[in-house]
Amino acid sequence: MNALGSILVPVDASPRSLLRLQLAQALARQDAAAPAAVDVLYAVTPSYLEQPFALADTAIAALAALQELDIQRRNAARKRFDEANAGARPPMRWHELTDENVVDGTARRGLLADLLLLGQHDPDPKQASGVPADFVESVLIASGRPGLVLPYTGRFDTLGLRPLIAWKPAREAAHALSAALPLLRRAPQIHLVAEAEAGGSHGTTPAQAVQAYLRLQGVAAPVTTHVPIDGIAPGEGLLSLAADVGADLLVMGCYGHSRARELVLGGASRTLLRSMTLPVLMSH
Repeated sequence: MNALGSILVPVDASPRSLLRLQLAQALARQDAAAPAAVDVLYAVTPSYLEQPFALADTAIAALAALQELDIQRRNAARKRFDEANAGARPPMRWHELTDENVVDGTARRGLLADLLLLGQHDPDPKQASGVPADFVESVLIASGRPGLVLPYTGRFDTLGLRPLIAWKPAREAAHALSAALPLLRRAPQIHLVAEAEAGGSHGTTPAQAVQAYLRLQGVAAPVTTHVPIDGIAPGEGLLSLAADVGADLLVMGCYGHSRARELVLGGASRTLLRSMTLPVLMSH
């Protein structure tokens, strides 16, 4: 991917949606000559589906209250969009899901986006926003598109100045690396940790092969290589290394699959989506 042409930003009523909208605009303007189009999708599960007891004959008042809650959530999201969109060049475009499942509808609209800008699930029940807990991983796996996932807490004043690439010889990591190229080309410094490749790598190490690929793709920044941290789980090791090098972006594959109706994630992906401390660009 040579440049970002289109960005899809699913939003809900949570205040963190505003941060994703602001970041989407900043990413869209990176190429001043050809700014990316930003589509904003309000995608939440209606409250009566989250709490089906409200459909009982004795719960008409509760149903009305849930419908009013949905209106308030939607209006709050729209207000944040209007604030972020005021004066935006180019302006962002607002869309809403209606009768579709939020995962299926978002994944379908994401098929033609270069990047999805997503938010980590907040486990605090007070922050319930109508988005399933497994929304991020489900959309990434269903769409196959790269996603930039922001943690549910903290501010991130830089993005991509000190990226950490987590490489393993797998298609998921390759997709993530390719999707990150527009950011990597602007980075003044890059960190790389590479998993050993079974059977060797034709005279070069995996880290050397990745560096050669980056140079061919116009990435000129110096690359500092690291070895995986022994003795701890891979996901925890990546977070520890990211903190040690001061990384402001982690680039990695999203490993997992759907089995019947169960979403099965790899250990590192599960750890990162639960405990991320920095933005993560992932792809399945």
